[in-house]
Amino acid sequence: MPRSESTVFERHRPDASVVRHALAPTRQAVFWTEDAPGERYPRLQGDVSCDLAVVGGGYTGLWTALLAKQQDPDARVVLLEGRRIGWAASGRNGGFCEASLTHGDENGRTRFPGEFDELQRLGMRNLDEIEGTVAELGLDAGFERNGAFDVATEPHQVEWLRELAGGDDPVFLDAAAMRAAVHSPTYEGGLQRFRDSALVHPAKLARALARACVEAGVEIFENTPVQALGDGITLYTPDGVVRSQRTALGTNVFPSLLKRNRLATVPVYDYVLMTEPLTPQQRASLGWEGRQGIGDSANQFHYYRLTEDDRILFGGYDAVYHYGGRVRERYEDRPETFRRLAAHFFTTFPQLEGVRFSHKWAGAIDTCSRFCAFFGTARAGRVAYATGYTGLGVAATHFGARVMLDLLAGRRTERTELEMVRSRPLPFPPEPAAAIGINLTRWSLDRADHRRGERNAFLRTLDAVGLGFDS
Repeated sequence: MPRSESTVFERHRPDASVVRHALAPTRQAVFWTEDAPGERYPRLQGDVSCDLAVVGGGYTGLWTALLAKQQDPDARVVLLEGRRIGWAASGRNGGFCEASLTHGDENGRTRFPGEFDELQRLGMRNLDEIEGTVAELGLDAGFERNGAFDVATEPHQVEWLRELAGGDDPVFLDAAAMRAAVHSPTYEGGLQRFRDSALVHPAKLARALARACVEAGVEIFENTPVQALGDGITLYTPDGVVRSQRTALGTNVFPSLLKRNRLATVPVYDYVLMTEPLTPQQRASLGWEGRQGIGDSANQFHYYRLTEDDRILFGGYDAVYHYGGRVRERYEDRPETFRRLAAHFFTTFPQLEGVRFSHKWAGAIDTCSRFCAFFGTARAGRVAYATGYTGLGVAATHFGARVMLDLLAGRRTERTELEMVRSRPLPFPPEPAAAIGINLTRWSLDRADHRRGERNAFLRTLDAVGLGFDS
């Protein structure tokens, strides 16, 4: 076992005063949703009947409702959202719209080796369809099909990226080429991907999809939590009942209305900082002319991107599970994580010393044990669900919506025949075993990052039983 080593973020820490200055004006608020307030929709009052009820006003629910109306314009489609459209994960994410349906190539090859190539093809087609819909409907979503960089910040990660390069896309970049593209002294190498990644403005995408739904005839109700799914397909809300022929569940990280899925996902909190807009001089100091999204190659990885007004979103690294697996607003403010992220930001871009952060926020990721979405039906095929995206669902939710509509219609398609669609992840154990296992995994991943990627016996055991994480 190699000795424990420091990472670049520990070897080149900024002065504590730099971090304090940067965080001094930061507000606990989601930049995206403030930047795209959107329309308000009524609360459900009374009873309604419909052909399709969609539960959840995030990307999964919105895509499902929109696609359902496109497939059958005469169908009555009702969408129920417990709070506001896009307020949770769909309005808080980094806006990375990735073609991968399996949370990265390695995860896909390991879990679905017999159909990995098919999943890659379907994932790229899925991203193409999203791009086509944005253009066709004129959705104001900040969509940029600009590719991405995967970067190595430690020497041992360079070979990992070199092995993934293939032909013209993706292309391996050595340290000099990577630093020429984006000016960070942390880069030891990189992988440039040209077609399998885009960026969006998360809240604008959610608001635009909601407007498209309404224009297509979908009825949207906000502040209408579904409290129970009764016998048959009856959805009970505080002030009304919805009776539907079919129901699609897009409840993401929140407790499932189906008992079978209660232990299938857990909420893991992810944290984000957003800078103030950069000055022209600060922006020029970065290079980064292609505006690609960037993610590093550690187990505890960072992701970052530019916004339309030249802010930098910088997030990731800490992934925090709270005992009991509950979603709570108080978990969103974690000062030690924001200090750590700010320090890592200035290690990455020391030339930006003096920049301040305007916003900080967090959100809960619907994590499942196979680290990519799973699907299924209940109630004799009249209820379908898609969940467990594990932080890479901006594009995959569109695929999940298509899968649910296929399942509800009883259609055999290339999607429904996939092992990925027909299989389920192993459930998480109840507490205290869940907290012990999740936190031990996180500690082990951090240890691997400090030991040149060497995975300990615990991680190797998880790998052997199909529970290992390597995106």
